Amino acid sequence: MKNLWLFAFILFLSPISAQEKTDIKWWNPAEHEFPVISGQAWPNEVESHFHRLPARAEQNVRKAVWNLSKQAAGLSIRFWSNAKNIRVKYTLKGGLSLPHMPATGVSGLDLYGKTPHGDWIRHWGFYSLDKESSYTFTIDSDTETYYQYGREYQLFLPLYNEIESLEIGIEDGSFLNPLPIRKEKPIVAYGTSICQGACASRPGMAWTNILERKLDRSIINLGFSGNGRLEPELIDLMTEIDAKLYILDCLPNLSPNRDNTQLLVLNAVKRLKEKRPHTPIILTAHVGYADDFTNQENKDRYGPLNEDLENAFNQLKSEGYTDIFLLAKDSIGLGFDSFVDIIHPNDYGMLQYADAYEQLIREILNEHKGEISTTIPKTQSRDIAVYQWENRHQAILEGNRQNPPKICLFGDSIINFWGGEPISSIANGADSWEGMLSPLGIRNFGYGWDRIENVLWRVQHGELDGFEAESIILMIGTNNLHLNTDSEIVSGLQNLIQAIKIRQPKSQLHLIGILPRTKKEARVKEINLKIAELAQLESIPYADIGSPLLLENRTLNESLFTDGLHPNAEGYRLLAKQLVSQLQKVSE
Repeated sequence: MKNLWLFAFILFLSPISAQEKTDIKWWNPAEHEFPVISGQAWPNEVESHFHRLPARAEQNVRKAVWNLSKQAAGLSIRFWSNAKNIRVKYTLKGGLSLPHMPATGVSGLDLYGKTPHGDWIRHWGFYSLDKESSYTFTIDSDTETYYQYGREYQLFLPLYNEIESLEIGIEDGSFLNPLPIRKEKPIVAYGTSICQGACASRPGMAWTNILERKLDRSIINLGFSGNGRLEPELIDLMTEIDAKLYILDCLPNLSPNRDNTQLLVLNAVKRLKEKRPHTPIILTAHVGYADDFTNQENKDRYGPLNEDLENAFNQLKSEGYTDIFLLAKDSIGLGFDSFVDIIHPNDYGMLQYADAYEQLIREILNEHKGEISTTIPKTQSRDIAVYQWENRHQAILEGNRQNPPKICLFGDSIINFWGGEPISSIANGADSWEGMLSPLGIRNFGYGWDRIENVLWRVQHGELDGFEAESIILMIGTNNLHLNTDSEIVSGLQNLIQAIKIRQPKSQLHLIGILPRTKKEARVKEINLKIAELAQLESIPYADIGSPLLLENRTLNESLFTDGLHPNAEGYRLLAKQLVSQLQKVSE
């Protein structure tokens, strides 16, 4: 019996011993060749790689603000990996927890990943929090695709602690590829402890981090606990950031007896508008207290602040300032179950904050999100074996900046595999692209496996910003055929057309029918009739350029395709002739 127990004990220890012997490769983001800490506005000017303000700011901001800026609120690291376990070891400088906020929020980490269809998932694991802290996230994926290509991850850092050092480890044989900071303009949020993240149970539940995932847009967190006071020094720093939108959420740290709130708001907005006249600004009201129904004293404290904010907002509008928006207390809608204490939201309250901001920001930025899948903007990585979706997006943004396109041809892999730039690993129609399309100034905006909702995301994230195109050609929807009804596809196209028109009002938009494909010829013909009706409704030219790819009996001419979906070189030549003819006909 004694030997049996000894044998069982050895078996118990065996997995632990094997795990200890596993070779771990450690990567230090602070030593990477390009900046990888997302959420930093001054990545090349920070004293420590995990600080939020540039080193020069220490001479200008109050000591309390400077010390809080060393805490990693809102910072994250994005990367691709195929590891079975993702380990993080890091050292901390401050206290592990607060009386009203757990150590997992103050000092912990959160790891989120994305599915091939662009949906967020959260990963759990084991952790130890101390000055020397560590996390081991267990990845719940055993597919061959994952182990070959991996997935996108985002690691959110502690909300209320300073990181001295951090490394990420994976098993030998796995890979970890860091993602650079996004080129899109960030949202900048300046506020109080609520903005910094109190009292989220973990970093991923701070409202700025929730909102970042909802919008798929970087957010610079300038929340300073107890010290969000609309100070000119912070406003001046904000003007240095070429932001997509500014948020001023400072009222909980102001006092009607101590501060001239209306004047502070007026000065802050005017200073921002002086430097960034076209950047929208949200003014956020005091959210109130958990005991609103029973404590008149607290009501008397925040009521005047919100009145001052509204007065400032009305004065700014009367003086001709535009793109100023007010987020009212009732729009956030916190109740007594939304708080940890009197003022700080719990995770439920943080979700309410993020939902309110998302709704308003989508209205401001015209980034509307519908109810059906074709109207919900999404990223994707379904064609990861061929290319990196985000890399192509960033390449297009960079190409647009350096050499704005004359004509943008949006589509899926059928367009992607045609030719042109950005260069794809597959180019089955390069000769017709170079000979017929390139001379017209057409740029390839095709992504393999894209659906309508993926093009919507791309349009909302800058691919049509900063230049005026002569024409935009849209041919998308074949990858929605197996998922969506004709009505859902048409609704998605209509929503996408509106998004394009908002960003390129002077451009001539062309709508192209879905190309025929094996065993779907009848379905494609039917839906193209509805797409043609949509084009007429939207007063834009429509063309069905796929007819030359059919035989006399209206079935697919397989000799013009590589696989019944993607044309070969001859198929692309026929399509090029049709497309050029369509452009010439409309221009005449």
